[in-house]
Amino acid sequence: MDLDLRKLRYFAAVAERLHFGRAADDLHIAQPVLSRQIRALEHELGAELFTRDRHGVTLTEAGHQLLADAGPLLASAQAVRRRVSVAARGGRRLMVGFRTGIPVIPAARAFEVRHPDVVVDVQRLEWDDQAAMLLDGRIDVGYVRLPIDETGLRVIPLYTEPQVAVLPVGHRLAGKEQIAEADLAGEPLIWPAGPSAQPTRRPHPDSGLRVRGVEEKLEHVAAGRGVSFVGRSETVFYSRPDISYVPVADLASDQVCLAVAASRTSPVIDDFVAAALQTAEVTAECGSFDPAETALSPGSPGRSSSGT
Repeated sequence: MDLDLRKLRYFAAVAERLHFGRAADDLHIAQPVLSRQIRALEHELGAELFTRDRHGVTLTEAGHQLLADAGPLLASAQAVRRRVSVAARGGRRLMVGFRTGIPVIPAARAFEVRHPDVVVDVQRLEWDDQAAMLLDGRIDVGYVRLPIDETGLRVIPLYTEPQVAVLPVGHRLAGKEQIAEADLAGEPLIWPAGPSAQPTRRPHPDSGLRVRGVEEKLEHVAAGRGVSFVGRSETVFYSRPDISYVPVADLASDQVCLAVAASRTSPVIDDFVAAALQTAEVTAECGSFDPAETALSPGSPGRSSSGT
């Protein structure tokens, strides 16, 4: 028997909330209906997925396994729906995601030589949605920064760039030409949100703050709640009087990669990947303009439009 994606969505809702009532409310169905659907799924799979007792609802071992497998399956199904919808509207379009500081335009121009009929759209990514947006089809290919959960992805290294410390302007090290990481020992660190970016790499106390983007990071640093690090190219787009960027001589470089869902097989995507690899050196040096402004002028060969 084929796995019913609707039942799988119902299961994921209960598994994430561990509460049938809240899951039913969020799914806009009656709780008895949800319970029957979960029972039917358990019968089809031949395994109990939840333990239900007076203490509440917990996942069984089989339930934990299904939850781990359900995410990629549901994301893949959603990606199919998105791609079919785009195809039905006509035209050819490639959605490229990018992290702040990474310009898309060098690869887009090289790509458009071979595909002048394909519209290249761009969408900014944050730390915690890099993988999700690739897996569920919101973007076709993404310029990402490590670390990233590589499950279900094909990740191609492009180049590295130095990282710099982000300090409040009144910090004792603000304005220095260069520092060592040891100079920041004991400073609370502000970290990106997401399980792949936990504070395990550096000898700094955890500030307890998790931020989604550079703007949030800078606000907390400026308020004196901790220090942080960004890729050098990101500093071009965020110059403000209450923040100081200082090079760190011994800090590991930031790795920039291209990522594609492993299940995607497309000559158009392959050609964009080839263009990105061909222009990686130019991209690494091209940090003097905002990649969100990658729109080509009207009437130029091929068109780019912002998908933000």
